[in-house]
Amino acid sequence: MQAEAPAAVLCDAAELIRRAAALIFDVDGTLAETEELHRQAFNHAFVRHGLDWEWDRAVYRDLLRVTGGKERMRAFHTRLRVAPPLPDADIAALHRIKSARYAELIETGCCPLRPGVADLLAAAKARGQRLAIATTTSHGNIDALLSQALGTRWAADFDAIVAGDDVRHKKPAPDVYLEALARLKLEASDCVAIEDSANGLIAASRADIPVLITRSMFFRDDDFTDARCVLEDLSGLG
Repeated sequence: MQAEAPAAVLCDAAELIRRAAALIFDVDGTLAETEELHRQAFNHAFVRHGLDWEWDRAVYRDLLRVTGGKERMRAFHTRLRVAPPLPDADIAALHRIKSARYAELIETGCCPLRPGVADLLAAAKARGQRLAIATTTSHGNIDALLSQALGTRWAADFDAIVAGDDVRHKKPAPDVYLEALARLKLEASDCVAIEDSANGLIAASRADIPVLITRSMFFRDDDFTDARCVLEDLSGLG
């Protein structure tokens, strides 16, 4: 797909958005290109913890198929075929260091919202549409990003904020989307999920929510056949 969406695709996407009672957003890769900062933060945690792990972009792109930071580290360790596995306490410690470093990186202002996101949020609010978040990342990571991008009172504009730790199963399971629908008290057909990855598309589709894809750096070559619309970014949808 070209960098600029064909007019018909953009028109279809705009119509899909405007008909919705609520817009449900993924976070990493969708609202902002955060995954590179997550990768850097993981590598920082490994050094701090005395591990000789280093995730380059190719390795990290592959690991992103595993949703959840703790799960990603366990999966990587399993691939190394080194016994014994890291204890849960070590995984938790690594994740705390990683999350703190991620927040520090975000606070530098180096990760703005992706094109069109701020305008779409403002337009949706002006139209009286409801806003929600359904993500695999943690509440702390969401707050770090959106406090920097939207201000410290950002959460007041969202009727439901569902993170990975709020549900039993992470994407591609539909749990975060089903929980968001329950909190919004809306039918799936009344909403649109805005995602950037195949796992996100699968999760929302399993909850019967129509999906708009905005391609991102690490997931742009995923299979988005089942999405209602696929765009390079969210520009022109406000």
